[in-house]
Formats: sequence, structure tokens, C-alpha cells
Amino acid sequence: MKRVKKLDNSELYLEMTDIIRIGNAAVKEAKDENRKFGIPETFWKGGRVYYVLENGEITLIRPEIMKQKPS
Repeated sequence: MKRVKKLDNSELYLEMTDIIRIGNAAVKEAKDENRKFGIPETFWKGGRVYYVLENGEITLIRPEIMKQKPS
């Protein structure tokens, strides 16, 4: 990873921290809402899509709920 020179503007760092905090809260809220509806968490690693099931199991097999078409 390339290192970059630190900026002198401390306000910029405070704003970036706030943006990251808001983004993290939004992701947590979306994950909680998906869990409520039985939609598994997904992530991409090494060119493959993984699904985290309700019981914590990680699988490569697409769960049935993800195969359904929205109504």
C-alpha cells in the first residue's frame, strides 16, 4: 500500500471520520433489516460470491430466497 502525505487540514479528517461513521451505521442497519427478512449476508472473496446463512454457515450455494423474483 502506498503511503500518502498527511494533510494539514484537521477539519477534513473530522469530516471523513463522520462520513465513515454514518456509512458504517447504514451498513449495520441494512444487514439487520435483511436478517429480519431472512436475506443472507453476502460477500465477494477471491472471485467467488459467498452467503452467510442464518445459522452462521458460509456457503457458495445461492440460498432459495435469493433465487426468488421480487413481486
